Amino acid sequence: MVEWPITVMAVVIVGQRLVELLLAQSNRRWALARGAQEYGARHYWLFFILHAGWLAGWITEGRAAGAISAVWPVWLGLFICAQLLRYWCIISLGRCWNTRILVIPGQQYVQRGPYRLIRHPNYLAVATELVAVPLLFGAVKTAAIATVCNAALLLFIRIPEEERALERLCGLEVDRH
Repeated sequence: MVEWPITVMAVVIVGQRLVELLLAQSNRRWALARGAQEYGARHYWLFFILHAGWLAGWITEGRAAGAISAVWPVWLGLFICAQLLRYWCIISLGRCWNTRILVIPGQQYVQRGPYRLIRHPNYLAVATELVAVPLLFGAVKTAAIATVCNAALLLFIRIPEEERALERLCGLEVDRH
């Protein structure tokens, strides 16, 4: 009974990620042609491990649980909201959106769309997704582990690296409070 919803969700997520990686690669080539510098390349692989482990984790744990959550509309609704936020971010950043930290010297910091409301909205979308999808299928352990790992990567590695890159290349003053 739970097999087909897990399969459908896995296909949707893998499909999204593949399209996003293709878009990111195209945007990367565009940015590098305009003098972009890349930061954080050494930690980039950690996000692949996190997301691959998360995908394998909720699929495996969800199949073992054998049932969709009793409050599945909540988790599915959060997943949909996360996707809407993610694509609002992608549209708002346009050619500057990427899965990597690429900054073109002198470029303006984007302050439209969700970026006028929150500093790192795409990370909020990802964090929401990392919780909502596993909980949709009763994969509580995967949701907890992925959330802790994602928070550690973002708070201690990714966001500080991104802030330093923006500071150096755009002259953007970073609020550290």
